[in-house]
Amino acid sequence: MTSSTSVQIPGYIAGTWDIDASHSTVGFSVRHMMVSKVRGYFREFSGEITTAEDPTQSTVTATVDMDSIDTRQEQRDAHIKSADFFDVGNHTVMTFRSTAVKTDGADWTVEGELTLKGITKPVTLALEVNGFGPDAYGGTRAGFSARTEISRKEFGVDIDMPMDGGGVVVGDKISVELEIEAVLRAA
Repeated sequence: MTSSTSVQIPGYIAGTWDIDASHSTVGFSVRHMMVSKVRGYFREFSGEITTAEDPTQSTVTATVDMDSIDTRQEQRDAHIKSADFFDVGNHTVMTFRSTAVKTDGADWTVEGELTLKGITKPVTLALEVNGFGPDAYGGTRAGFSARTEISRKEFGVDIDMPMDGGGVVVGDKISVELEIEAVLRAA
């Protein structure tokens, strides 16, 4: 079904989609020791995308299991799960709920509320609509890429680890990068 509004997306299909976590990535990077970036991702997450007839009326909700963080270093992961950072014992999930989808020509954004460590803040994701099409199993898939930057301190992840000579071990700005593949629910 193609959008009937003035906003046209080739191959667009309205419907309800489930995020396919095995073909998606919820990743991030953060400045480390003032000289490089450490990358990580979450292994466990889920979500629902509803693409409306008018794409700007579409919605998304997602939940991330904070205990599933993976930075490829177990000791660091354990520290990030501790009360110093995510306090996973008390805050097991991070959630996102969209509040608006906007377009300016080919540029799309998704505005929403991100809840992390019990604190909810507005965020805006730059969105790329990658496409819609059939899969090898008789179903239909959609792909999206999104990115944003958040301040960890605004979400109560405010540990400071100063370095000798200035700077900090972990930067405040977190780059969030999403590669999402979703499967259309059967009618």
